[in-house]
Amino acid sequence: MIAGDRCTRACGFCAVATAKPLALEADEPARVAEATRRMRLKHVVITAVARDDLKDGGADHFAKTIEKVRELNPDIIIEVLVPDFNDSDASIETVLAANPHIYNHNLETVRRLTPEVRHRATYERSLRVLGKVKEKRGEAIYTKSGLMLGLGETTAELLQAMRDLRAVNCDILTLGQYLQPTLRHLPVKEFISPDQFAEYKVAAEEMGFVHVASGPMVRSSYHADEFKM
Repeated sequence: MIAGDRCTRACGFCAVATAKPLALEADEPARVAEATRRMRLKHVVITAVARDDLKDGGADHFAKTIEKVRELNPDIIIEVLVPDFNDSDASIETVLAANPHIYNHNLETVRRLTPEVRHRATYERSLRVLGKVKEKRGEAIYTKSGLMLGLGETTAELLQAMRDLRAVNCDILTLGQYLQPTLRHLPVKEFISPDQFAEYKVAAEEMGFVHVASGPMVRSSYHADEFKM
C-alpha cells in the first residue's frame, strides 16, 4: 500500500484510519521497486488509500511506482488496486499511461447498500471508471473488481451487480466474505457458505468473467498470480 496509511474517506467496512494525510514520500516508488526485487516477486499488487486531498487523487504517485517497479523487474506482472479518483479522466489516464497489466477497482457491494458501505463513493461512478479503462485500452489491459458478501445483499442483487460489471466489460471478479474489523464498523449480516460461494463462481463464469476467485477467505489480492495472462 502506497501513499500513506491515512485515508480521506470513512467507509463503513474499512479499518484504515480516516485522517488528514501526510505528504507523499518522493522516494516511496523506488523503495517499493527495491522491495519487489528483493522478494523476487513475479506478480505485484500496488494499492493505496484514497487521497482526495490531492488534485490527481494520487494517480501520478501510482504511475511513478509502476514505472520504478518495472525498471527493476522487467518481467513482473503489475496489478493496481486503485480508488475511483473521483472519476477523473486525467487521473485514470495517468495510471494507464504507466501500462499496468491489471486495473483493479472494487465495487465492494451491491447498489442498494453502497451509500452505507462506501462513504463518498457511488456505485455508478465505480462502474464508469472500470468502463472507461476498457474503452481507453480495450484488450490491452485486464480490468478487475471485487465484492464483499454478508452485508445484507440478496442473491438477486449480487447477480445484478455481477451483470453490471460485465456490462462494462470487467474481466476478473473476486467474491469474499465480509468480516467486521472493529465494533465501530458495519456488522456482519450473514456468513455465506462455501457451497454458495461455489455457486456464485459458476454463475460469474457463465456471465463471461475470464477469471473468478470466490470463497469465504477471498480478498482483492487473493492468489492474484493464479490468473495467467
